[in-house]
Amino acid sequence: MALNVALIEPQIPPNTGSIARLTAATDSALHLIEPLGFSLEDREVRRAGLDYWDAVDMWVHPHWRAFREAMDRERCLYFSSKAEQPFWEAPFQSNSCLVFGNETDGMPQRILEKHPERCYRIPMTDQVRSLNLATAVAIVLYEALRQTDVLEAHRDVAERR
Repeated sequence: MALNVALIEPQIPPNTGSIARLTAATDSALHLIEPLGFSLEDREVRRAGLDYWDAVDMWVHPHWRAFREAMDRERCLYFSSKAEQPFWEAPFQSNSCLVFGNETDGMPQRILEKHPERCYRIPMTDQVRSLNLATAVAIVLYEALRQTDVLEAHRDVAERR
């Protein structure tokens, strides 16, 4: 099973394009939960993903409820600058879904309140409110890959190149 990354109503095209490229590079699925703040045909989205779009396992859900119906709740881990637990303590599994809020509003408050035991943060100084979404996804996704030993399989492929 592959890891999954879900973005709730993403707003900034280059972030989503960069995250799409990241999921292609890690053989992870990308779930976009509408409404999106842009068209997937947007030039900036396409450019950030370069020519890797065919390798992206992308699912677009028309709203939160459709995503929740498609994804088992027990697989979801939520990441927010407002959470208490550090991300490396998340119980990553090989089929986890790493869920992120959007760039302007972050994780919806209802999720933080309903699932506090499944919410995690990336520690940082108090000089900034949050990290760039694509950066945050990369940090968490690679930690999940490390903890689930998926990186070992990728290492074998890289060594054959």
